[in-house]
Amino acid sequence: MFEGIFSSEVGSAMTAALKAMSAWEIAAVILALAYLLLAMKEKISCWYAAFASTTIYLFLFWDVSLMMESALQIFYLLMAVYGWWQWRHHRDQQRNLKIHCWPFATHLAVLAGVGLLTLVFGYLLDTNTNAALPYLDSFTTWGAVITTYMVTRKVLENWLYWIVVDGVSIYLYIDRGLYLTALLFALYVIIVIVGFFQWLAIYKRESRGADVPTEISANGQPAIAAAKQLD
Repeated sequence: MFEGIFSSEVGSAMTAALKAMSAWEIAAVILALAYLLLAMKEKISCWYAAFASTTIYLFLFWDVSLMMESALQIFYLLMAVYGWWQWRHHRDQQRNLKIHCWPFATHLAVLAGVGLLTLVFGYLLDTNTNAALPYLDSFTTWGAVITTYMVTRKVLENWLYWIVVDGVSIYLYIDRGLYLTALLFALYVIIVIVGFFQWLAIYKRESRGADVPTEISANGQPAIAAAKQLD
C-alpha cells in the first residue's frame, strides 16, 4: 500500500516537472552544456554558447523571482564577450593565455569576499524584496561572478569553485521548480570534475614545456631543446 502511494507521488512529481519545463529552458540547458563541454576543450566557441544560454536564463530567473540570479545573467553576458576577447586577443601578444594557478592567499581573499557579499546582499534582499532564498541566491551569484572571471583568465581552480557553486544551485533551482535546470547543474558537478582533471593535465604539460631550455637555431630563431621528448 505504502509502495503504491510512494510510486504515485513520485509519478505525480515527475509529471509536474515535465509540464514545468519550457522549450526555452530546454534550449538554455542545451546551450549551457555546450558551453561547458567546449570550455573543457579550450574552444573559443564556448563563449558564443554562453552568450545565448545566458540571454535565455536572464528572463527565466526573473520569472521565478530569483532576482540575484537574473542580475547575474547580465554579468554573464558581459563576461561572455570579455572571455571571448581574452581568449582571442590576449594582452601579451607574444604567447597565448595559459592555464595557471592562483596563490593560496588570493583564494583566501576571494573566499572572504564572497562570504561578506553573500551576507550583505542576502540581508538586503531578505529585508527589502520578496526574493526567494535570498542568502543562497546571493551566494551562488557572487560565487559564480568570481568563478566566471577565473574561467576567462584560465585559472585552474575555477573548476573546484564550480563544484561548490553548482552543488548549492541544484537545491535553489529545485525549490523554484526549474527541474531541468537543476538536472543540468547535477550534470555540471560531474562534468566540472572531469574538466578540472583535463585542465590539470594541460597545465602540467605546459609547465613541463616551459621548463625546457631554449637554444638559438641556425636562422636566429629560438628553438626548443629536446622538443621530441614532449611529443
